[in-house]
Amino acid sequence: MSAFVTGPRGGGDETLPLTGERTIPGLAQENYWFRRHEVVYAGLAHRCVDRDVLEAGCGEGYGADLIAGVARRVIGLDYDEATVAHVRARYPRVEVHHGNLAALPLADASVDVVVNFQVIEHLWDQPQFVGECLRVLRPGGVLLMSTPNRVTFSPGRDTPVNPFHTRELNAAEITELLTTAGFHIEGVYGVFHGERLRELDARHGGSIIDAQIARAVADAPWPQDLLDDVTAVRTEDFDLRDPMTCDIDDSLDLVAIAVRP
Repeated sequence: MSAFVTGPRGGGDETLPLTGERTIPGLAQENYWFRRHEVVYAGLAHRCVDRDVLEAGCGEGYGADLIAGVARRVIGLDYDEATVAHVRARYPRVEVHHGNLAALPLADASVDVVVNFQVIEHLWDQPQFVGECLRVLRPGGVLLMSTPNRVTFSPGRDTPVNPFHTRELNAAEITELLTTAGFHIEGVYGVFHGERLRELDARHGGSIIDAQIARAVADAPWPQDLLDDVTAVRTEDFDLRDPMTCDIDDSLDLVAIAVRP
């Protein structure tokens, strides 16, 4: 499935294709995934208040723009030139640059927060990137990272179900990745369906996720009830839970908060 979206905010008219590699806001059929990503930005934005923030892998730019509402400065970085042009046109509050996440184009100890949401699973050299995050953070700076939970996203598979993913992680693996680089782990949290989404799961054969994927894989039309339910998903329909209150291995996405000593 492929579609195009024109941004409703900002002064630009740039568009991005919906390829499955990045989440695009404003599309009915993409709304579930957009809201599932947005809940992490909303839940952790307070960590960016009055800080200098790098979003490493900013994608479409909606998250960097959300953070720009509270941060002192937001730098967005992406490897795709068309994406960089889109962010520059649509989100003027974000200082966006083209660059490789394996060699961040920032000076040592130059930012307070690095945001990396739904990106690490796309990278071939994850340790190299995490080491770069440690380098550009100031002492006491924070790395905020989210990624699909391998246990639930690609269950029982040797390779990720998403063709754009190179290596997915479980909770133990993301912890090891970050601590090996020299970070202190403040916490690893999980994204779960809230009550309303659990009701939608039951309505769509046990999983609204599987119902969407089945249509995408088959390139088949969406039933109107599925489209209506996906379009109506809200950010608050997801729960961001502390591991003390859940089994982290059951989470949909993992959210790590790591501190540079």
